[in-house]
Amino acid sequence: MVQVDSYPSTETGPTELMSNEPTVFIVDDDEGARNSVRALVRSMGVAVETFSSAESFLEDLDPESSGCLVTDVRMLGMSGIELQEKMVSEGVKLPVIIITAHAETALTVRAVKQGAVTVLEKPCRDYELYDAIRAALNQDMENRETVRERFLFREKVNSLSDQEREVMGLMVDGLANKVIARRINVSVRTVENRRQRIFEKTETDSLAKLIRMVVEAKQ
Repeated sequence: MVQVDSYPSTETGPTELMSNEPTVFIVDDDEGARNSVRALVRSMGVAVETFSSAESFLEDLDPESSGCLVTDVRMLGMSGIELQEKMVSEGVKLPVIIITAHAETALTVRAVKQGAVTVLEKPCRDYELYDAIRAALNQDMENRETVRERFLFREKVNSLSDQEREVMGLMVDGLANKVIARRINVSVRTVENRRQRIFEKTETDSLAKLIRMVVEAKQ
């Protein structure tokens, strides 16, 4: 049976998730390149911060930051790819755009496997970088909305009684009301009532949606 327990209230709440101003973080040891990208981002009306090294960026990074990262591959110290991998290992979900003067298939594959939005080859045109940044910002917004929905669903599950969570687990397993009633030794009517309260408290209108939300809440 799928075990549906209550969830600890330690995850960042929906207000905090959506309150940060989206910012484009630029990490490049080439001052001219940093200034060029910064000018483009400012023309988009988006907040921007620049860093001359991956190390300085990581020191300043708030894990809950929203927006995206634009970074070069080859830099003194940690490379852009290593920076991306470090962020992934630490659970930072900021979308990443990689820029390189030496595009290679292996590098592109490595970056994309780690979740990079795109890999752009220098010198990239302004419209290419503009489109990539817009796509990254949209991706970040969608990711944060997914996390927000997951948090709210967990809070709704926490409002269920132990008996309702037990029935919910059996529902998610695909068992019919009669089978659930026999399994937990209650009447079919009792199962139907608990089932109705589960849908009401979790604000789901179908078993398919309930199952999807349970699966996503476990991620």
